[in-house]
Amino acid sequence: MADLCNKVEENPMENGDEKEGEGVSRDGSLHGFESLHRLLSASLKPEIFKEVSRLLVGLNCGRVLETVALPESAVTHSSKYDFDVQAFCFHADKELLRQPRVVRVGLIQNSIALPTTAPFLDQKRAIMQKLKPVIDAAGASGVNILCLQEAWMMPFAFCTREKRWCEFAEPIDGESTQFLQDLARKYNMVIVSPILERDVNHGETLWNTAVVIGNHGNIIGKHRKNHIPRVGDFNESTYYMEGNTGHPVFETAYGKIAINICYGRHHPLNWLAFGLNGAEIVFNPSATVGELSEPMWPIEARNAAIVNSYYVGSINRVGTEVFPNPFTSGDGKPQHADFGHFYGSSYFSAPDASCTPSLSRCRDGLLISDMDLNLCRQLKDKWGFRMTARYDMYAELLSKYVKAEFEPQVIIDPLLQKKAL
Repeated sequence: MADLCNKVEENPMENGDEKEGEGVSRDGSLHGFESLHRLLSASLKPEIFKEVSRLLVGLNCGRVLETVALPESAVTHSSKYDFDVQAFCFHADKELLRQPRVVRVGLIQNSIALPTTAPFLDQKRAIMQKLKPVIDAAGASGVNILCLQEAWMMPFAFCTREKRWCEFAEPIDGESTQFLQDLARKYNMVIVSPILERDVNHGETLWNTAVVIGNHGNIIGKHRKNHIPRVGDFNESTYYMEGNTGHPVFETAYGKIAINICYGRHHPLNWLAFGLNGAEIVFNPSATVGELSEPMWPIEARNAAIVNSYYVGSINRVGTEVFPNPFTSGDGKPQHADFGHFYGSSYFSAPDASCTPSLSRCRDGLLISDMDLNLCRQLKDKWGFRMTARYDMYAELLSKYVKAEFEPQVIIDPLLQKKAL
C-alpha cells in the first residue's frame, strides 16, 4: 500500500511557500496511504475502526454501506493501467407501491498524461488514450451514468493567466464529445463531459461547460458553470465568466441529473436550485488543491445531499501540474510554476447522510456506486425539508437584498444606544 502513490509525479514543485501539511507526502499520500479511510483501517483495531467509520461515512438505511463485486475484466484493467477502483451500493427501504429504481453511477478522476510543455494536441489525445481503459472498465461494470472531472481534456492551466491555453477550447460537438459519444453508444451509457467550451455561435466566447451525452450517443444538452472563483491561483475569470444556462436538470434514460461545476459547491443556493428543479443525482466535477479546500471537501457535497434529498457525486483531479512559466498568487509569496497538489478523493454522498470512502489522493481512479433513487423521496418524507422550508420568506428577503436600497434586518439592543450617548 505504501508505495502505490509514488508514480503520480516524479518532481512536483511546491506551490510558493505553501505546504500540504505535516504527514502529507509530496506525492499526495498520507504517510504512504492513498486515503484517510485506508490509513485508519490499517492503523486502528477493527472494533475501533468500525465505530470511527460509522461516524465518518455514516450508515445507509441503518446498515454499513455495502461493497459491490466488479467483473474480473474491470479489476484486471485497474491493475494493468494503475488506477484505483472501488464500488459500493446505496440501498433504499423496500416500498409497497414502487419497485426499486437502481442505477449504477461512476466517477473518474485522473492526472494529466503528458507534461504541460508537450504539444497541445498530443496532451489532449494522450489524456483520451489514458481514460479509454478506465471508461472501458466502467462500461464492463455496467455503469449507466458516468461523470468525468472538470476540464478533463486539458491541464488546469487557468492559474497561469496565459491566453495560449485557450487553444484547448472546443465546441460542444468537438473532438472530446465525439470521442465520448462512441463510448456512450458502445456501453449504453450516459456520460457527463466537463470541457472548456468555445461558443462558435456567439463570438467564440469561452465557457466552463458540462456536456451531457445520452446513452445513444446524442447530445442531450449542456450546463455552464454558474460561479467563477477569484481566490488564490484560481484566475478563471481571465478565460470565462459566469454561465448563462440557469440550473437545468437533464432527464436521462436512468434518472434526472444535474451538474454543479466546481466552485458552485460553495454556494448553498446553487445546490438548492438543482433540487428545486427535481434533480435526483447532482455531479460536482472539480479541480481543487491542498490546504485551500481539503477541509471543506468531505463536508459540502455531503451536506448538499442531505438538505436537498438527492445523491451527489464529487470528482476532483489528481496530481501536480507544473507549467513552463512561473506565476504569482498576488499574495506577496514567491512565484511558482504549479497550482499545488490536486488531491483526488472523489466520493459519493446519499440523502440519508451516508457516503462512500473516497478514492485515492494520488492515483487515477474509478468509483462506482449502485443507487436506489427511491431513497430521495423517502428522505423527503422522513425529514420534510421541502414541506418545512419557508421559500416565500426567503424569496421576499432575496428580492429586497438585490436592490440598492436594501437595509439589513438588525435589531439593536437599546442599552447599546444609551451607552453610545
